[in-house]
Amino acid sequence: MIVNKRGSHRSLKSDLARVDAHVIKAAEYKELPELTEKMLSRATVKKGGRPRSLNPRKAISLRLPADVIELWRATGPGWQTRMADRLSKVRPRS
Repeated sequence: MIVNKRGSHRSLKSDLARVDAHVIKAAEYKELPELTEKMLSRATVKKGGRPRSLNPRKAISLRLPADVIELWRATGPGWQTRMADRLSKVRPRS
């Protein structure tokens, strides 16, 4: 019978002081496999993160009246994106 026991709160934390104090012994190095050319040829590098945008956003500080912000927030999640879309359609007067 398999019994799922939750670990105590204390056992779930990492004991970094004990890990830092550990000195690696020569015998521990023997446990590691030797890297071969075949292993290295199969290796891939995965570049994480989001792809770069063609039109990256820039952070600014903008002071708006509280009622304007509340109106936009009331439209639900994504209000900042919708506000940015609306502002991007505004063209300066010539």
